[in-house]
Amino acid sequence: MSGAAVDEDRAGIGWARGLGGALRALPIAYYGTAALLLFAAAARPNLLQPFLLLLILRQAAPLGVAVIGQSLCIRLLSLDLSFGGVALVVSYILTSGYFPFPEPVLIGICLMFGVAIGAINAFFITRLRASSVIVTLAMVLILSGVVTAFSQLRAPGDSPDILRYIGQTRIGMLPVTVIVWIAALIPMALFLRLSVFGRYVDAIGANPRAALTSGVPYVRAIYVAHIFSSVFAVLSAFLLVGFVGFGSLSIGADLALNSLAAVILGGVGFGSGKGGVLGPAVAAFMLMFTFNLLTSIGLGEPGKQMAQGAVVALAAIAYAARGQERAH
Repeated sequence: MSGAAVDEDRAGIGWARGLGGALRALPIAYYGTAALLLFAAAARPNLLQPFLLLLILRQAAPLGVAVIGQSLCIRLLSLDLSFGGVALVVSYILTSGYFPFPEPVLIGICLMFGVAIGAINAFFITRLRASSVIVTLAMVLILSGVVTAFSQLRAPGDSPDILRYIGQTRIGMLPVTVIVWIAALIPMALFLRLSVFGRYVDAIGANPRAALTSGVPYVRAIYVAHIFSSVFAVLSAFLLVGFVGFGSLSIGADLALNSLAAVILGGVGFGSGKGGVLGPAVAAFMLMFTFNLLTSIGLGEPGKQMAQGAVVALAAIAYAARGQERAH
């Protein structure tokens, strides 16, 4: 065999190995989505119509927006379970009529509320060394209790016109909610890739002790991450309220759990410092497609609950497997 042929064989083997390594490195969400699409093509081909796929994307947008903030917290060895409480308060502020202000002012109040909740969570996590799970879980319970108490006096009502427009309108075939999702996703991806804060996130997640020793501002990074997370939870609540068209005491109830599963299935490891925003976005779509597929075959809400449990279990297995790979 000539030297040129040997070189070509080696190049081919190297290319195949590189491709295999790249495929193995892909998050589980990519394989799961591909498998679901193939199953739907065989069992429920109507779900693959462009109109229905865009409708599922619209349903996935609130979760996709929430996932952006959750992934940031997880990369920093933290966690945010307060999404449901934040969404509930935002829904009540916007729809109850307790606050007689114009719609833009109400939206501004909700955004400031998100900043405040994120800062409070970060304060307890960093200054009092409390567990992020305990802090954010306590926050969701407190916020839910407050809204439940106020709702005894005045129930939630219709959502603001501007949010209904965003949640229910299309530009051509593309829902506006999907445009909002993309508009939140791309700038955040660029910010984490190009900014100093993005390098802080990588450093703290990969090795917190080494990052602290080298002078990386851990406390400031946690504050920024949790404020971002709560603000994205507020944006997610805007999309939910606009899509549904009215307030509800159950709105956003499964947002924290689904966002946690989507982040892990999307390839973001807890405390790894690494992970992009595209993988979790694909996982958010995968979850919504799963729920719609189960509904189409007649399982409905029970099927959704079983699927949520299975997805969380799969996410835990994926996280454990990824941890073992890093250990070796």
